[in-house]
Amino acid sequence: MRIISKIALILAAVVTLSACERPPITTVQTGYRGTGMEQIYNPRTLAKEAALNQAPVPAPAASPDGPKAGQIYQNVQVLGDLSVGQFVRHMTSITEWVAPKEGCAYCHNVQNFAEDSKYTKVVARRMIQMTQKVNQDWKGHVAETGVTCYTCHRGNNIPTQVWTAPKDRKYASSLLGDLAGQNIATVQSGLSSLPFDPFTPYLKDAKEIRVNGNEAMAGIGANANRASLKQAEHTYSLMMHMSDSLGVNCTYCHNTRSFDSWAESRPQRVTAWHGIRMAREINNDYIIPLTDQFPPSRLGVKGDVAKVNCSTCHQGAFKPLYGAEMAKHYPELQSVSKP
Repeated sequence: MRIISKIALILAAVVTLSACERPPITTVQTGYRGTGMEQIYNPRTLAKEAALNQAPVPAPAASPDGPKAGQIYQNVQVLGDLSVGQFVRHMTSITEWVAPKEGCAYCHNVQNFAEDSKYTKVVARRMIQMTQKVNQDWKGHVAETGVTCYTCHRGNNIPTQVWTAPKDRKYASSLLGDLAGQNIATVQSGLSSLPFDPFTPYLKDAKEIRVNGNEAMAGIGANANRASLKQAEHTYSLMMHMSDSLGVNCTYCHNTRSFDSWAESRPQRVTAWHGIRMAREINNDYIIPLTDQFPPSRLGVKGDVAKVNCSTCHQGAFKPLYGAEMAKHYPELQSVSKP
């Protein structure tokens, strides 16, 4: 019996420790001692993420002298104010960022570069304008680091981290019934029972994210907390996504003393506030209007186009590409082009 008890104890220890990080683990304190304000990093995970977040070497700068691209090439609707040399440099860079295997033919009919017969060219044109808008008007989130096509694509035709509306999960013939959009362990919800679509309410629609009340147990009056448990669960699901996307925990933005207080939060919370609204604008103003351009094979189960969330750019890093300032090497992406 003693042997069986020892075996059971060993197995219990193995099961318990299998859910823990093995040492060494790095802990970085971000707040007052004793408040739990710290980030915990696994060096092995960091090494893996670092390899995935290397920015490519920028192409050599081209001379601004000479005729403009819009004067030489046909149907140049954006970047036409660049010199021919600068324009070719930019197109070459986009090819490396988005379609290194397919080359120019991914977007262009190589028999007639001017025509818009391929949907990829129409989409790419709009994505250039989107990138310019982000760098110009969303410095509250991207600061001077900025973004380029590579920030999201990383050499892939389609960014690896995008989302579409999930299929409905209903079990009408069982006691489970309608799962109400949760109780399925998905990556989006941090493998929890939280709602598995936190993106539609907050990164497409503008649902209220803040669920904290202003008073304890306030049920009536102007200060009443009207947020339901369901709404709180959606909020937590979004926070789980943000945490996982950046490779951080809650205290990266929030102060454990008062998660609700903006005055006591870290500056990163303001940056995240801008990021949520930036993603919402990108989805609604740039990506969703392009839905009809995409073939059915590129749409989700509900016929919607793939959209962005936090992980589209961050991909596990607290700053995309760990803050590599790619955009400064491409000034044509710093502001919206003139028509």
